[in-house]
Formats: sequence, C-alpha cells, structure tokens
Amino acid sequence: MAEEKKPTFEEQLNQLQQIVAHLEQGNVPLEEALKQYQEGIKLSRSLQKKLTSAEKTLGTLIDDQGNEQQYEKATDDPSNNGGGNRGFGSDQGPLEEQ
Repeated sequence: MAEEKKPTFEEQLNQLQQIVAHLEQGNVPLEEALKQYQEGIKLSRSLQKKLTSAEKTLGTLIDDQGNEQQYEKATDDPSNNGGGNRGFGSDQGPLEEQ
C-alpha cells in the first residue's frame, strides 16, 4: 500500500493562490465558487497552522548547556527598559549607560 504524500507548504500556498485568482475572475458558477471558497479556507487554516508551528520552533533557543529557552521578542515598549529592537539576530550591541 502506497503512502499518501502530503503537499508541501509551497504546494498548498500555490494551490490557494490559484483558487483566489480563479475566484477573482468572477465568472465562476455559484456552486463551484462555494466549493473553491471552502477549499481555500481549509488550505488557509492548514498554512496558518504550519506557520504557527514553524514560528514556535524558531522561537525556541538552545543555550550553552543545551537547555531549550523560549525566545521573547524585543519591543519598543518603554517598560522594556529601553531594550528597543535588540532581539535575537540584532547586530546592535547592548545599550550603554549615558
């Protein structure tokens, strides 16, 4: 028995884009438009789920001892002690006292 190959993120995104383009033409019979709309919603939810999962995976950092730590995104919020946008991957060093 052959395993069913799940479409990749890119394949699903391409399929969703094709559905949107087809529906935007405006000359789709109602029944077909509803069917495609439902398929588009299904694809959209699947894609969002994959993005959320990838974001969670990328948001987990491994420290020097091999322990997982959740990355917290830096903000411009003043309650962030002036941290600004100095999050992971920033080429800016720590803030210096003036």
